[in-house]
Amino acid sequence: MLFQDEQDAETVYWLAYSLWKARFWHQSLVGSVIPFLRIDDFKNDFSAKVNEMLEEHELHKKQIQALRLLEQKEDQFQKNIVLINEMKRVILLRYCK
Repeated sequence: MLFQDEQDAETVYWLAYSLWKARFWHQSLVGSVIPFLRIDDFKNDFSAKVNEMLEEHELHKKQIQALRLLEQKEDQFQKNIVLINEMKRVILLRYCK
């Protein structure tokens, strides 16, 4: 898929990400062992939903800003958890020596 500029590509990325996180395609998954989505189902559903979501562009922009902020916060929390676990390990190693 080609985009006119980076902003268009980012818009489509966040739309797809939002739909994926909301389990939009979950009902269309097929396969008993390894679930997958047929490319035609993806194209049809995605195009229709993107057009619907972009009709309210200002709301979309606010939603994307909120998602970005939450993603940043989640990344920071994950880093903090790693640091906390590392500090626990260091304290226990010093204690056990």
